[in-house]
Amino acid sequence: MAVRHQLIKRAPDAVWAILADGSRYADWVVGTDDSWPDEGLWPAVGSTIGYTVRIGPWPLTGHTIVRRCDPPRELELEVDSGPLGTARIAIDVRPWGEHSLVIVDEHPLTGPGGVLHNAVLDAFLQLRHRSMLSRLATVVENYPRDLSDMH
Repeated sequence: MAVRHQLIKRAPDAVWAILADGSRYADWVVGTDDSWPDEGLWPAVGSTIGYTVRIGPWPLTGHTIVRRCDPPRELELEVDSGPLGTARIAIDVRPWGEHSLVIVDEHPLTGPGGVLHNAVLDAFLQLRHRSMLSRLATVVENYPRDLSDMH
């Protein structure tokens, strides 16, 4: 299981504004080339976003479904990457003074990642999460401070 955290210098509502925008995932999820709302109203339970990942010259399309949502604190997702399998990603946003502590917990469920899940895979996920959380912090911290200015 790969768990990583990041202090983001904005309140939980600002973090949630980015998490709740299914079209913004490619801005901060490492490896994602594009993302778009797919089914339902993201991030309602059961809603999905589609995404594209490039592996060399080949695009791989998948989708992410919301399994649990408790705004602005918790978002649990199941990422379905087709032949690469599925993974559970839990994002916990905690107030930390005037900032937010964001904790990401990911583990593979099915496919090669689920079968081959080991310390090496967890180390890779740790590196990916470090980059992903850094990108999320950059996106959130550069977002408008006044939530009424967001759209």
